[in-house]
Amino acid sequence: MSKQIKILMIDDDEEDFMITRDLFAEIKYSAFSIDWVSSSEEGLGRIGQKEHDVYLVDYSLGATIGLDLIREAIRNGCEQPLILLTGQNEIEIDEQALLSGAADYLIKGAISGHDLERSIRYSIEQAKNVREIKALNTGLEKRVKDRTLILEEALKELGNSREELSLALEKEKELNELKSRFVAMASHEFRTPLATILSSLSLVSKYGEQGEKEKQNKHINRIKSAIVHLTDILNDVLSLTKLEEGKVHISHEKFNLFEVATEVVQEMQAIANPEQQIKYTHSGEEMVVLDKNILKHILFNLISNALKFSPDRKPVDVSTEVFHTHIVLMVKDRGIGISEEDQQHLFERFFRGHNATNIQGTGLGLNIVAKYVEMIGGTIDFHSRLEEGTTFTVKVNNSRETELN
Repeated sequence: MSKQIKILMIDDDEEDFMITRDLFAEIKYSAFSIDWVSSSEEGLGRIGQKEHDVYLVDYSLGATIGLDLIREAIRNGCEQPLILLTGQNEIEIDEQALLSGAADYLIKGAISGHDLERSIRYSIEQAKNVREIKALNTGLEKRVKDRTLILEEALKELGNSREELSLALEKEKELNELKSRFVAMASHEFRTPLATILSSLSLVSKYGEQGEKEKQNKHINRIKSAIVHLTDILNDVLSLTKLEEGKVHISHEKFNLFEVATEVVQEMQAIANPEQQIKYTHSGEEMVVLDKNILKHILFNLISNALKFSPDRKPVDVSTEVFHTHIVLMVKDRGIGISEEDQQHLFERFFRGHNATNIQGTGLGLNIVAKYVEMIGGTIDFHSRLEEGTTFTVKVNNSRETELN
């Protein structure tokens, strides 16, 4: 950071402010200026003036708490990072801070100048990424709006082409809605795992110095989980983009289905929770003729979904069965299930079940699976009951007549 970073600390204890100010004095290679206010009301007022790059908010602010201030500041349009400071080392407060929109969570008395500088640097970068996503969304909305206006004018002038132009107009509106929903989803889904990684990195370092291996491993697992979630989002977006642009081509080849499915199961088991088990069985011949990459995408998505919605110590069953003319893939979980009301929307883009709002996901996975299955001429069915689990069954042709030598 080459330019000076302006910081506002909101804390009702002046001594805490002086201690924090001294921490900044330890940082020799970065330039900071820090101001201080002692009340929630004054803090919200100064945040509204947008004169600072970062805000350090104390958990306890007299009659209010810092989490309420953070929520109010975000509702008022604050785009700069807000970092929560607290003297309580509790996971519950950590999780509340992230859900409230805090960019990070730091424990007083347990941080060094280096920890503070790193938290501020990462938080500023994260806030910058979120602003860029929002700017992209605004630009996309303007472009679609302009194109929509052009189409509306053309619709008025070309009465003979009304039906065709109406369809084009509806597609533009749908595109606008989908892009807006995607950017909103990406902004939210990226923010939470990034904040989790940032918070856990600081705590891993602290617990490592204190020799608390169990707590250190817990936060390492949180980082791994957050990275897996980010990877899932990127894979979903890349898959959807390729499908929408027609860049996915079918390529049949002869391969060992048992070996490929075993490889996928082993990869998914490596990123599952320690108490989650994937059980795989196969029957029939092992050699098939199919698009191997598409098959792997289908298995990855279905198993990933099953793991997300399955409780610990409840196995996920995966099976493959080869018949003379077709292949059957089955993935069964014993999780939360899908209500009858939600089942009719299950393969729609961005759809999330009403009982899945607290489970991470983009709402794209099953839509992508359905598109892949359709591409290879297969069918996908499912059976589900609330609190009993869900079974997905995919049937595809085994193209023996095109076997490769």
